Amino acid sequence: MSVLTSEVPVQATARRKALDAFGRHIHYLRVSLTDKCNLRCVYCMPEQMTFRPNDELLTDDEMITALRAADILGFDKYRLTGGEPTVRPNLVGIVREIGKLPGARQITMTTNGLKLAKLAQPLYDAGLQRVNVSLDSLDETKYHRMTRWGHVADVLAGIAAAEAAGMTPIKVNCVVIRGFNEDNLIELARLTYERDWQVRFLEVMPFADVAEFQQATMVTMAEMIQHIEAHLGKLTVLRDGELDGEARMYKLAGARGEVGFISPVSAPFCASCTRVRLTADGKLRLCLLKDGELDLRTPLRQGATSEELAELMAQSIYRKPWGHDLAGGTIPLNRIMSEIGG
Repeated sequence: MSVLTSEVPVQATARRKALDAFGRHIHYLRVSLTDKCNLRCVYCMPEQMTFRPNDELLTDDEMITALRAADILGFDKYRLTGGEPTVRPNLVGIVREIGKLPGARQITMTTNGLKLAKLAQPLYDAGLQRVNVSLDSLDETKYHRMTRWGHVADVLAGIAAAEAAGMTPIKVNCVVIRGFNEDNLIELARLTYERDWQVRFLEVMPFADVAEFQQATMVTMAEMIQHIEAHLGKLTVLRDGELDGEARMYKLAGARGEVGFISPVSAPFCASCTRVRLTADGKLRLCLLKDGELDLRTPLRQGATSEELAELMAQSIYRKPWGHDLAGGTIPLNRIMSEIGG
């Protein structure tokens, strides 16, 4: 019987902490549901992208078995990613199953928002608590130049639906690309005056075949802050600079919401990293910006139990690297971003 249709309760298993060699408690799993996407963002993939065959991706049951292994290791925070997670069939059912994990404390999703208008309420009812929505420009022409497909109005409708469903605070992610949208920071930052949103600006990261483009078009956090302050006034740092996830948070005078910056290249936050990633094809990736991975799909298809997978994962997590080595010239080569999930 499928784990997604079984009415048998999940058996309680003694949970333990997954620690790496540096003593960090790794408890945050970013789960890529698919490598497929309904956009073709210039900083992510070529327009004529070839995706993996479906039989190379984890089935629903295989994915839930792997997540039960993560639960045994004390994981309590899950973020669903892609590609674009909303194109995964049975997304609502997957969210519902994650919510049944004994230790699941936080279930969130990163999405481009295009399908969120119809999915927001069912996903919230299934247990999804919050969404990060990608929106690289409010200008339709610039948005289309960056994403190649899609429409701003659909994204905004998705955000409105998520907010109405109760998935707050809304976090809006903007990847800043020199020559494409660096002049749009102002209009996006202005959203925080009237909305209780976090608008977060991201440095682009180099990956595989698109690394040269990404490196040539990166805008640093310092440049972003300087640009926003020149137009909107001083940004006041919040919470003494403590990171909110991966973001350093600021506030504009008189604003309801917050402005954040995610700067993995110019100001890495590796020391505070508590996450690993499960790719859609069943690999446990220890660092976003390093190629080391553990194959979970093979043991899954050989009949491994969640307890057996947990032991394999614990051994691999212990070897999680301290951080990336972009400064030393090491660039991840075996996958582009859509195949990892961010």
